[in-house]
Amino acid sequence: MKIVKESLLHLLFPPRCPFCDGILFHSVFLPPEQVCSECLDRQEYVKEPVCQKCGKPLEDEREEYCYDCSRRNWEYVQGKALWVYKGTVRDSLYRFKYHNRREYARYYGRELARIYGGWIRRCRIQAIIPIPLSRRRLRQRGFNQADLVARQVGKELGIPVYSHLLLRVRDTRAQKELNDEERKNNLKRAFKTRANKVQLDHILLIDDIYTTGSTMNEAAKELKQAGAVRVYCLSISIGRGY
Repeated sequence: MKIVKESLLHLLFPPRCPFCDGILFHSVFLPPEQVCSECLDRQEYVKEPVCQKCGKPLEDEREEYCYDCSRRNWEYVQGKALWVYKGTVRDSLYRFKYHNRREYARYYGRELARIYGGWIRRCRIQAIIPIPLSRRRLRQRGFNQADLVARQVGKELGIPVYSHLLLRVRDTRAQKELNDEERKNNLKRAFKTRANKVQLDHILLIDDIYTTGSTMNEAAKELKQAGAVRVYCLSISIGRGY
């Protein structure tokens, strides 16, 4: 009965490849495709050597940290990311966020759990928290992309997701519009916890794109001030470290 129901849903709302947006083949006799055959190798997974703090890919395997992490102290313990932010991944995330391709979240979340499930368990994560949007952006977009992905990761790993524990209380400018110094100041005091005391020791923050790390850092700082002991970060995509 479940298979028939899923097949009807696929006929009415055919799933799309998250990289080319083409309609995926579906059969009741075969497992459903998540990515079309032409796009299987078009994304670049983050691989060693990577920055031991934020997880950015490094050019030199002798380096331990990327340029940003070598000169800054972060509030979070460690970060990881799934893909390098370029090409098909960049285009996919743009459609996901701005063209309402919410269905991509299922694949993103499953891949994050597949690749980093072991790491997440070793970090003894008790709860997953998505990076929140401001009220204005949430009204404009209609959904929080980080929340959709966080919920899928939580579902895959059996970890609770607290979507409303962290609030964005300042409607900040987009980080991509700012230089390094402006990015640092842009997010100061942008987040606030809904509870005065966070009764969680190990928290995983999830966002779609990691750039300079300012967003994750400010969110981690607020959670730690409210009582969290160790905060980790996970992103769908990340830039390269230099």
